[in-house]
Amino acid sequence: MPTGSRTKTDTARKSATAKKTDTATTANRQRGVQRKVDATDRGKPKPEAPGAMQAGARKYPTPPFPRQHHPKPGEEWAIEPAPLYDAPFWQGSGKLKDKVALITGGDSGIGRAVAVLFAREGADVAIAYLSEDRDAEATKHAIEAEGRRCITLRGDVAERAFCRKAVAETLKAFGKLDVLVNNAAFQIHSADFADLTEEHFDTTLKTNLYGYFHMAQEAVPHMTPGSAVINTGSVTGIEGSKELVDYSMTKGGIHAFTRALSGNLISKGIRVNAVAPGPVWTPLNPSEKQAEDVSQFGAKTPMKRPAQPEEIAPAYVFLASPQCSSYITGEILPIIGGY
Repeated sequence: MPTGSRTKTDTARKSATAKKTDTATTANRQRGVQRKVDATDRGKPKPEAPGAMQAGARKYPTPPFPRQHHPKPGEEWAIEPAPLYDAPFWQGSGKLKDKVALITGGDSGIGRAVAVLFAREGADVAIAYLSEDRDAEATKHAIEAEGRRCITLRGDVAERAFCRKAVAETLKAFGKLDVLVNNAAFQIHSADFADLTEEHFDTTLKTNLYGYFHMAQEAVPHMTPGSAVINTGSVTGIEGSKELVDYSMTKGGIHAFTRALSGNLISKGIRVNAVAPGPVWTPLNPSEKQAEDVSQFGAKTPMKRPAQPEEIAPAYVFLASPQCSSYITGEILPIIGGY
């Protein structure tokens, strides 16, 4: 073999040996790190399962809840424990001073909490509801206790005639309309897709999609630059839910509706956004799930509990107020207790 060839071969062998040495050194270093971590793990006691996360201004209820199953549409006065909506720690600062808001599903749950905070921020409020008269009166009293005016509107948002009437009554009472909150919803599970009837499917779509469409179409002509539409979506519209195929479908539709309508109305100066909550302790779920499931409602979230309505309502204040969100439109804000 020529001398030059032997030199090249020797150099290649030395290079290969050096590479093996380098990788072996790296592997030994990694095993050293592993040994230290393993020793640390063995020396630590096994951690106890963490309880429900409490990060608010007061302690919120955690599962297990009392076993209960309520008839539709669900009434807040009958739920145990009572949903927390009054946010006693929230200090109003005029974010919605002299605004007028119309909130569907405003008698209870998220709608009630939003109505109370809107009033605390200076807004007069019209609340639309299906048939829960006792809840609607309680919400009206809570709004008036904040020093603001309130009217209650009984009817079905799935019917355009009621949506037209609700907007007309709001304008008659308060003279204008600045904020529309589409929040009314119908939800009930169907464990087997084959059992999802056309009547069930139709009821969900008519309430959750037609209701939002009708109300927005009736309200928008009376809104001015700086007004806002806020839609209530859901984590199910992002992730889906195998037992809520129809409901998930409508909530995904609401998210798309929000983004599309925001583009359509941007030239009018009207912002359109959505809040997409995870599990929230409202009449919607104790009237949807079986008693055993209700008792563990929200336990599977990272925070190991459902939200209370007053924990969701500040997001609506933020999206309604031109002081807070004048450059925000077409957004979906998930509030789901952690990923």
